Amino acid sequence: MVINRATNAGGQTVIGNENFLLEGAHVSHDTKIADKCVLGYGTKIAGDCEIGSNVVFSANVIVNAKARVGNAAFIKPGTNFRKDVPPFVVAGGAPVGYNGLNSVILDALGVTEKAQKHIANAYRLLFHGQTSVEDGIYQIKQQVPPGEEIDEIIEFLEGTKNGLMTKL
Repeated sequence: MVINRATNAGGQTVIGNENFLLEGAHVSHDTKIADKCVLGYGTKIAGDCEIGSNVVFSANVIVNAKARVGNAAFIKPGTNFRKDVPPFVVAGGAPVGYNGLNSVILDALGVTEKAQKHIANAYRLLFHGQTSVEDGIYQIKQQVPPGEEIDEIIEFLEGTKNGLMTKL
């Protein structure tokens, strides 16, 4: 396991609490990892990345510089990506894409079935339509009942700078 110190003036490499880093994991400079994450065997996270809480990286995942991963996401084995992965999703493939809702972790976190249906609807609007991210955000705001998780999704989407993972 390798964890690099910060290289930017005033920067920090931060590893939160209750994380589990397996053999061969590498966290590069100025990366911030929140709490209760799992970095599988051989997972490499480049510099200046932001990783939310309860994220699971399967084996041999490569996260390129400045990518963000939202809370409670699951990244499939062998995935290599540079774009942002929003909260509560399963992501994988080449290029990285939406593979469904991470219902296993959402159940473990106590997210209600009703809230999970709202989350799934939000991602259906974003990833299944022929629309831009901006239009998808607008549709989510108009069509999905508000809630803590929906607010988190919208905030994450509005904050993307690298672009978002692909649709199906």
